[in-house]
Amino acid sequence: MASAPIKEQQSEFTEHEKEILRAIAWNAIKASVKGENLPDLPEVPPSLQKKVGAFVSLHRSGALRGCIGYLRDDKPLCQTVQEMARAAALDDPRFNPLTEQELKNLDVEISVLTPLRPIASIDEIEVGKHGLMVVQGPFSGLLLPQVATHYGWDKKTFLEQTCIKAGLPSHAWQDPKTKLFVFTADVF
Repeated sequence: MASAPIKEQQSEFTEHEKEILRAIAWNAIKASVKGENLPDLPEVPPSLQKKVGAFVSLHRSGALRGCIGYLRDDKPLCQTVQEMARAAALDDPRFNPLTEQELKNLDVEISVLTPLRPIASIDEIEVGKHGLMVVQGPFSGLLLPQVATHYGWDKKTFLEQTCIKAGLPSHAWQDPKTKLFVFTADVF
């Protein structure tokens, strides 16, 4: 299946701010795999102190190697990125903890999230622009916007895969008890 085009959106961060966040993530990953405490956070501009959710995704030689995020908006972005970088390296239950030897071919991707917005209709979902979260009772699953684009999914497949990630049947998005949320992400 061909990949859907990514809908380009203007980043709200400067290249310098992105580099600061990347450095924070890398320093956290390196310290974590060595068994060290997280380093002190550097002084950062106000834009990196705003309280928003974020995910840190690790890829090694193009394959996912860890991805952990924090949805709440109660911590400064720089702290969230640092903590999620550590968690992606050590705590993703799908993978063994990252080792020092694996740092060589590791790529770090940061996704800064907008707040979740409930939707009343799947017509509101734009594949390639929106990430998706499904919630039904105690079950929830979230996929970042770039996941659907990477796999070339259409809207129905994106909905089904998000339900599966939540531990629900693939058709659970059609159940009136299932709540659907969208968000966008500044990915770099």
